Amino acid sequence: MAKITAAITGVGGYLPEYILDNNELSRMVDTSDEWIMSRIGIKSRHILKGEGVGTSFMGVKAVNDLLEKCDVDPMTVDLVICGTVTPDMFFPSTANLIAHKCGMKKAFAFDLSAACSGFLFGLVTGSKYIETGAARRVVVIGADKNSSIVDYTDRSVSPIFGDGAGAVLLEPSTDGSGVLDADLHSDADGGVHLCIKAGGSAYPATEETVRNRWHYIHQEGQAVFKAAVSNMSDVSLNIMQRNGLTPENITYLVPHQANMRIIAATAQRIGLPVEKCMINIEKFGNTTAATLPLCLWDYESRMKKGDNLILAAFGGGYTWGAAYVRWAYDGGDFSR
Repeated sequence: MAKITAAITGVGGYLPEYILDNNELSRMVDTSDEWIMSRIGIKSRHILKGEGVGTSFMGVKAVNDLLEKCDVDPMTVDLVICGTVTPDMFFPSTANLIAHKCGMKKAFAFDLSAACSGFLFGLVTGSKYIETGAARRVVVIGADKNSSIVDYTDRSVSPIFGDGAGAVLLEPSTDGSGVLDADLHSDADGGVHLCIKAGGSAYPATEETVRNRWHYIHQEGQAVFKAAVSNMSDVSLNIMQRNGLTPENITYLVPHQANMRIIAATAQRIGLPVEKCMINIEKFGNTTAATLPLCLWDYESRMKKGDNLILAAFGGGYTWGAAYVRWAYDGGDFSR
């Protein structure tokens, strides 16, 4: 009997209409297009506007795009996982809200919090439900409204992040495609370098936490850069060695879109030319858990059945990992 794997059979995505480019951002904080492009590689980012509109709004758009493209009845979805660090609220979960609004009434749903690695961790988690036969259709979402946690007076953080959502459909396969291997890690020792200090049970919102700006992203750039490059490249190399992959037979590295220099350094360390990296950071920015599915969405039309992909991510906490995915369909069959 052939081994059952979890194949990605469709991708959906959504980006808010409002675009914040570097010229406008430079009027909000002491920065410039030249400074941002040379250090980060971002030209613009999408920002979700509107009172009371949260991450689930974008997740619903991405999932509806996915279900419509794949012609899937939402009532046939068994499980919904949403990787996010910007939930609409602590509960109900954002996954629960998305499932409800998209008509996935028979699915159970939960959020997964692993910062920028959230989608990758969710993808591997969802694949296990498929492999064991516990679910036949799983929707995995990466979505974040980073504009809600960015301090736009902080020059070191405000140029980096954008808002967006991406989603994939996982279904059983026996043809050798799907999520074939993964190497995931976490280490809270790095949390001091990339975190949001307040808003949880340790430091609930008070006048003092708001005054101290503890509800915004805190990032120490040099420490995060070094950890991201070393850890993403180490797990990617491990996945390559375990599966007999070489730079020649890898179609794409799908790296977390945190910083163009991080992407280039990671690719160099695993022996891949930058041309083999999925890159959209210049136009989307760092959308946290949404970066990987938005890369798949953006590049979908270029991919062919049997393409070898390595997905790699690094996030606050620290969290990091890589997964080997063999693509399951010709992307040109779908049109956006």
